Amino acid sequence: MTSTLQGKTLFITGASRGIGLAIALRAAADGANIVLVAKTTEPNPRLPGTLYSAAEAIEAAGGQALPVPTDIRDEDAVAAAVAAGVARFGGIDILVNNASAISLTPTPMTPMKRFDLMFGVNVRGTYCCTQACLEALKKSAQAGRNPHVLNMSPPLSMKEHWFRPHVAYTMAKYGMSECTLGHAGEFRPHGIAVNSLWPRTAIATAALQMIPGVDLNLCRKPEILADAAYLILTSDARAHTGQFYIDDELLARHGITDLDRYAVVPGTTNFIPDFFVD
Repeated sequence: MTSTLQGKTLFITGASRGIGLAIALRAAADGANIVLVAKTTEPNPRLPGTLYSAAEAIEAAGGQALPVPTDIRDEDAVAAAVAAGVARFGGIDILVNNASAISLTPTPMTPMKRFDLMFGVNVRGTYCCTQACLEALKKSAQAGRNPHVLNMSPPLSMKEHWFRPHVAYTMAKYGMSECTLGHAGEFRPHGIAVNSLWPRTAIATAALQMIPGVDLNLCRKPEILADAAYLILTSDARAHTGQFYIDDELLARHGITDLDRYAVVPGTTNFIPDFFVD
């Protein structure tokens, strides 16, 4: 098992900004290859960052980048993105299902179009990308390259309070986590790890900034998830699978307990808690 991501190829969805880009940049520092998958190709004043600006940042950080504009709800587009990544880099070793749609709305305030978007991106997109990458991940395992699937989704909890305020969003995020649970078992014989990672606190991203009433000064930076993801993706795929990791718990297990550098405002102690962590 390699202890770095040098020469590995990562297929990352929602990679144009935020958490997906932070994970890509952490891998790029090792000299990884990144297949960047997202829809944003033109600058948006409300959501800074495009596939191409992300690719430039990854190259500057020491990685190789292949930006592929893709709607992960479209299975043909996903298949084409996987084929492009394999053609460019020779295979895929790691899939990070990061792309996600959010609407923290009760049932009367959740139009079916928004419901369909959340299920299309979160559940269908995660399943579709995993299915499309599977053959490449099997080949990675056969070559001893330690393949991983990492879903950015929460631990499963059947407690009413996680559903009541936003049933549709909770179901959509838990659908990603159900992929973790099922695919970990299905792919274990192949030597492919499948895990989930979720933050203890709210993470300061451009998408979060669009939600009314959220104070980004009471959040942590995406880099905490990037560093936690790195620990998962460099672990032994045959020994660490089917887990639902929480960022600070995982870091603490590796001796990283001073998390102040991840705070948007150093010294903050009253962070906004994220969802789904009891």
